[in-house]
Amino acid sequence: MQPILRYMPHEFSWDVVGTRVLWYLLTAVLIVVSIASISTRGFNFGIDFAGGILMEARSEQTVDLGKLRGELNALGLGEIGITTIGDTGHDVSIRVPLQTGGDPAQNAALKKVQGTLGTDYQVRRTELVGPKVGAELIISGALAVALAVMVIAIYVWFRFEWQFALGACLALCSDVITTLGVFSLFQLNFDLTAVAAVMTIAGYSVNDSIVVYDRVREMLRKYKKMPLPELLNLAVNRVMPRTLLTVFTVFLTVMALLIFGGETLRNFSIAMLWGLFVGTFSSIRVGMPVLLYLDLRREDFGNEPAAKQPAE
Repeated sequence: MQPILRYMPHEFSWDVVGTRVLWYLLTAVLIVVSIASISTRGFNFGIDFAGGILMEARSEQTVDLGKLRGELNALGLGEIGITTIGDTGHDVSIRVPLQTGGDPAQNAALKKVQGTLGTDYQVRRTELVGPKVGAELIISGALAVALAVMVIAIYVWFRFEWQFALGACLALCSDVITTLGVFSLFQLNFDLTAVAAVMTIAGYSVNDSIVVYDRVREMLRKYKKMPLPELLNLAVNRVMPRTLLTVFTVFLTVMALLIFGGETLRNFSIAMLWGLFVGTFSSIRVGMPVLLYLDLRREDFGNEPAAKQPAE
């Protein structure tokens, strides 16, 4: 790690405030595309939300996906999704769509699939989710995300001032909407793991915003005569080395999950990679410049004596 840190820049001079209009337009485009995709394409709900049967099975031999897919789709249960789990080629995940006819139809479909697998496969996991449970989970997941955003906004409001809370909420909402847009646009499997990814991204984004805002508040107390745009740029550039180091560390962790986590964690890892990028981007390019428009007053941050202005 030490050789890598040696080549990382330690001083930055980004003009975040001066280029804010460009980044606002880019953020607006991403949000519009995300909302349009969610409205038209919807989500590729997993078994957790859509209902159906999820099975994980293991074979002693390498699985022939084409042959197994043909045998299962010949059962007349709808389009059955089959994917391998891990790198061995012996484990498969089988997704059977929700059957009409209630629980008896679901159980009958499960028996058909098990009969086709026969003794060649060892069933390691089976989940049956009805439509009512799936609908309840959708509502619960949406409420969880909404409440998380509200609680985070309240925390930032009490921790700082209302201007910072509003800026953090704008950045947080853009992160959540664009992450949902990625799931919709690329039709990634959206299940409870995806909800966990969205919640994790929200936490990461607000943590990054708090670090930047804390530096802004500190400088507002120290530099009484520095113009606000210059002060905001200075605050961002001061925390940038710490931000890049955090991003790099989390990136390595998420890449390990993506490569070695298997099919179960793949969508979670993809969402986290996107959230890592967009969360850092929004905290700096959205949540920071917006403070210029929110009547940020220096007198609200104490009456410490003015510090010597930093050298150019």
